[in-house]
Amino acid sequence: MAHILAVDDEPEIVKLVARLLEARGHRVSIARDGQAALDAVAAERPDVMVIDSALPKLDGLTVTLRLKSSPETKDLPIVLMTVVPPTVEEADRELGIGPDEYVVKPFLHEVLVQNVERLVTTR
Repeated sequence: MAHILAVDDEPEIVKLVARLLEARGHRVSIARDGQAALDAVAAERPDVMVIDSALPKLDGLTVTLRLKSSPETKDLPIVLMTVVPPTVEEADRELGIGPDEYVVKPFLHEVLVQNVERLVTTR
């Protein structure tokens, strides 16, 4: 199946994301902060990245914007996990240059899996 990079500094969340996606046959790599996420993408580009918005070193939105502004990684599908739902204006503006999807924490497991798998199949 697909290679997914899960990025979160909360061990329980990243384990949950990995367990959900591995159960669907995906290979999951883990990073614990924004800089580690950038390093992981540079070392082995995933098919989709699931990243938390609140991370140490570099926040998830900053990582997303850096990746989306680079010609090498602009097409990398990204799901941004956040505790604060984006406004319609933020989502409209950022979905052009930011994350491809948002998942609001606490999230329904099915919603996360469906968003990731939809992005895998549209690549």
